[in-house]
Amino acid sequence: MRRPFAFLLLLAAAPPGTAADADPKAIRAAATFYASFDEAVAGDAGGGALVPSTRYAHPTEKGQFVVEKGYDAKALRIAKGKGVSGGALDAVALQPRNGRLFFPAKGNLAYKSGGWGGSLSLWCKTDPDTLITSKFCDPVQITQKGANNGGLWFDFNDAKPRDLRHGAFPAIPDGQKGIGEDDPKAPMVRVPGVGWKAGDWHHVVVTWTNLDTGKPDAATALYIDGKPIGEVTGRKLAMGWDIDKTGVYLALGYVGLLDEFALFDRPLTPAEVMVLHTRPDLLASLKSKAK
Repeated sequence: MRRPFAFLLLLAAAPPGTAADADPKAIRAAATFYASFDEAVAGDAGGGALVPSTRYAHPTEKGQFVVEKGYDAKALRIAKGKGVSGGALDAVALQPRNGRLFFPAKGNLAYKSGGWGGSLSLWCKTDPDTLITSKFCDPVQITQKGANNGGLWFDFNDAKPRDLRHGAFPAIPDGQKGIGEDDPKAPMVRVPGVGWKAGDWHHVVVTWTNLDTGKPDAATALYIDGKPIGEVTGRKLAMGWDIDKTGVYLALGYVGLLDEFALFDRPLTPAEVMVLHTRPDLLASLKSKAK
């Protein structure tokens, strides 16, 4: 089983910021990757490749994969005018051969082996209890090897009703066993029975700081619809990635709409998260700057 039942590590109630407390220009300046999904299943601005690829299960070698440019157009398409701003990525079905859409992390993610921070922001429109049929579903997963082996993600699990969870699992040294998601000390935040409905847009932000420092000073935080939900703190979280082999995966097992996906080179403040939530089109100007 990919992931067992998990517990919430820490639920925090930090005071939320207000939109008046943050500078929109500073938020745009911190963006390292942006995909509006207005016109194409591709990025609009970034420091690395903007055209996605798909990782498929190898047809004959178990545990191995093949990577192909592009994606299955029958499973993923653009829904013009149906996004929270402009168009949206419409995941209408799962890609064949366990296909997983991804953008290369190199150049698009502010990863540094000696310590780094960042954020991701994504809008979702789905009903995890009726539209999503896969056992687990990750709207976003950033990893080289796997969700529980050097992975940053948020997902919907196999509970009924489904929980929304954020995880920040460090890389597992060779010969050692990683912490399980059913362990109370697992580096996770859990939102039991999140209860989203198909007609509603929801905004998810994950922030992180002091990853890969070698010290127990890392922290991550989960925000939903502009509000702080919970955090993981005081951890030694080393992703240990080979950035050339690391991917930013989207819509793993997901059915519904995704929009306005962005990565940032630092943890956004609560006030900045609120700005992004109240202004879904905040990053749209990055499209013209990238041309």
